[in-house]
Amino acid sequence: MKASVVIPAHNEEQNLAHTIRAVLAQDYPNFEVIVVNNASIDATESIARSFPVIVVNETRKGLLWAREAGRIAATGDIIINIDADCLPETDWLSRGMAHFKKDHIVAVTGPYDYHDGGFFFRNSSLITQKYIYKLMSLALQAPGIKKGAVLIGGNNFIRSHVLNKAGGYTTSILFYGEDTDTAKKIAEHGKVVFNPSLHMKTSARRFKSEGTIHLMLKYWYHFFKTIFGNKK
Repeated sequence: MKASVVIPAHNEEQNLAHTIRAVLAQDYPNFEVIVVNNASIDATESIARSFPVIVVNETRKGLLWAREAGRIAATGDIIINIDADCLPETDWLSRGMAHFKKDHIVAVTGPYDYHDGGFFFRNSSLITQKYIYKLMSLALQAPGIKKGAVLIGGNNFIRSHVLNKAGGYTTSILFYGEDTDTAKKIAEHGKVVFNPSLHMKTSARRFKSEGTIHLMLKYWYHFFKTIFGNKK
């Protein structure tokens, strides 16, 4: 089974090379790496082209424009989304792909590990995701509820034919709520697994720049708005 790892990148010259190296070091035998240069005005594109990866240019700025461009370019059976500041362990791809031996599973996700965050923030966030997010995802998918699932935007694996059937990504969403919207669409076609051990190291830079409480309120607001909002 072939995997396509899609990395959207907007002005990521400081982080992108580290992320690409970590992905290329994966021990899974059959995968491609697609970097989507999303309207960057720095050296993002030239850095991407210095590696043996596929580079796609998407001039329409927006995370889901970039994810959609990557999805269209992908040739894998499974589409994998990470961010340009993620640092996966070498067996991360293999462990994620192993779930798809079961046909009813349409997607797999796991927690973020904010490795450059403070001790309390890093560990409390990881514990919350491991236990609360998993329970929330199970509850949202329970018979009689069926409201979607929990999906971590920069740490997820999705069957490509399911994404296609769901109509791809909702490109009108610029950022907040994008992962919840995708989860809601694909959960209609099968089970979304939240694996607490499928960690992804990522940066806490957004929390540092915007403030932890302010950003968390934004995330939760858009999560519940997307989950319980009227379906378009």
